[in-house]
Amino acid sequence: MTPPQDAAAARDQASRFRTTYDAIHDEVAKMMVGQADVIEGVLTALLAGGHVLLEGVPGLGKTMLVRSLGEAVDLQFSRIQFTPDMMPADIQGTSVLVDTEGGGHELMFQEGPLVANLVLADEINRATPKTQSALLEAMQERQISVSRRTIQLEEPYCVMATQNPVEQEGTYPLPEAQLDRFLFKLVVGYPSEAEYHQILERTTEATEVEVKPVSNGEEIRAMRETVRAVPVPEHVRSYAVRLIMGTQPGSAYAPKLVEDYVSLGSSPRGAQSLMLAGKVQALLDGRFAVSCDDIAKIAMPVLRHRVLTSFRAQSDRVTPDNVVSAVLENVARPHSPN
Repeated sequence: MTPPQDAAAARDQASRFRTTYDAIHDEVAKMMVGQADVIEGVLTALLAGGHVLLEGVPGLGKTMLVRSLGEAVDLQFSRIQFTPDMMPADIQGTSVLVDTEGGGHELMFQEGPLVANLVLADEINRATPKTQSALLEAMQERQISVSRRTIQLEEPYCVMATQNPVEQEGTYPLPEAQLDRFLFKLVVGYPSEAEYHQILERTTEATEVEVKPVSNGEEIRAMRETVRAVPVPEHVRSYAVRLIMGTQPGSAYAPKLVEDYVSLGSSPRGAQSLMLAGKVQALLDGRFAVSCDDIAKIAMPVLRHRVLTSFRAQSDRVTPDNVVSAVLENVARPHSPN
């Protein structure tokens, strides 16, 4: 999709983007009570072309959220419940022996659940490193490799993984390299008292909520092209770069909290994620240009899983969220030339 040539065309393109976004959001919100930031984050990642890690204790609706999104957008949806005994072939697919019409047999490849558009990877930290690496290839390369066979995955492709931050027995924490593949890490919290009542009304009474498809893969691909076409002013790009450097110990932009408690800061992939997510934020606000406010708004979910804190930080109860907040407070925004 080519960038608009004038301001009116840009406003029209942003308006159409927001209209489709609102339609998808409203359908998902039929099932999900509250969690407005999480719903927005999941939709932002889908439209930016990234993956999402949802972290929260069991029973908060993480699985329901992703399933509802799959119903609201007419995409091929699959769900993987990870367990420690699951092998890469269980999610990639494998060749099986089938009977032929003449009474013979032949090997036929049966695709696994990774071959879809929207993949829900439930309890990803229960998978072994070998299985996690198979998922990593699909996330990063948009392909799966089985023996000598390579299968290209159809766009749009999005992995939305969940994990329980409390239960650690029988789990395999994701390595930093795989965490970096997620555009966002979203923390799903407990609902409010009023939201508990709404949840009980929707789930324990006779009324059945139905989520209808309001978009499709072709439209999502077009919206991703629109996102890519949004321009980023030089001073906004500089602000994003400074935020990334602010998470890196030894950088000129790193606050004292980073120097004291961070072992490893964000990589250039974090800057790319800030750009793409910031473009979505601009479109949702009806603008066809990214601002520093857009970058600041999405910095926390983009950076919290890209900051590796030290043992001293754990003992002093300094979290990655504390670090990102300190970076946002200390990194000055460059002045616009206009």
